[in-house]
Amino acid sequence: MEWYLPLIWAAVIGTAVVMYVIMDGFDLGIGILFPSARNESERDQMTRSIAPYWDGNETWLVLGGAGLFVAFPKAYAVIMPALYLPVIVMLIALVFRGVAFEFRHVSYSKTGWNIGFFVGSTVATVAQGVILGGLIQGIAVRDGAFSGGPFDWATPFAFLCGASLVAGYALLGATWLRLKTEGPVAERARGQARVLLLVVLIFMAVVSLWTPLTQPRIAERWFSLPNFYFLWPVPFVTALIAYYAWRWIEAGREVPPFLATIALFLLGFLGLVISNFPYLVPPSLTVWDTAATPASQIFMLLGTLLLLPIVLGYIGFVYWLFRGKVREGESYH
Repeated sequence: MEWYLPLIWAAVIGTAVVMYVIMDGFDLGIGILFPSARNESERDQMTRSIAPYWDGNETWLVLGGAGLFVAFPKAYAVIMPALYLPVIVMLIALVFRGVAFEFRHVSYSKTGWNIGFFVGSTVATVAQGVILGGLIQGIAVRDGAFSGGPFDWATPFAFLCGASLVAGYALLGATWLRLKTEGPVAERARGQARVLLLVVLIFMAVVSLWTPLTQPRIAERWFSLPNFYFLWPVPFVTALIAYYAWRWIEAGREVPPFLATIALFLLGFLGLVISNFPYLVPPSLTVWDTAATPASQIFMLLGTLLLLPIVLGYIGFVYWLFRGKVREGESYH
């Protein structure tokens, strides 16, 4: 087996996960912030800020899931039964959220759909955090197959990750609203971003301390020598970006806080990679243990590399086409 093919596919899937978290994160965050709107006009303004983009963001979720199935079928066969329940809850919540998003604009009574949009966004986010927590804490594997129970994922740490992601997505949503809207919605988003940044930093600190204290393999990765000398810049840069994010929010800036929030997510993802690589199913199965045959990986990689520039080009065009702010009272269509 060519040793580099699993690394390429791991990079592709990692990129898909990062793109999904960032691009679907801010519109899920807007759903989480939905109850803070004071009236239907403000809620309409919030949904119009994501209307051109939200339904294309799940493309990255599909790419990540399909890539895992094709390139790492053994990992897929272990992860899915281990995390089946939170995965199903996430998918149902995403569907319910999408239906609520569209139907609230054509319904005479929007109250029920507003609640559905908030609940679907929040439940999907919690489920994603629980999935992440379940992976970090490890999956029981015996003879290359899942050997645990259906509720192994249901731990305090996993639910802590779910709550952390809710705060993170809400911060993305608040900074997006500050960037894309005007009036009371944008001003309220500034105050929300200030509070949410502190909450996110607290969650990041708790998770960062919890993982090495409960997972010896992660503690060894970060604190053994000479690793510590090479890895200390990661938390330092995270603290530095958080400091500047706070200053930019206080100064009323629009673009920098959103970019800083994205940078915090990227640094968090980098920390996960450092903690777990090369394990795709921690703590026992690596990317090489779970990889498909080289022929399958090459065949699918050719198609993926052909389609990725098209997808990225389309996304870039949509964001350029709908640049600018969403003003109060503008039509949805």
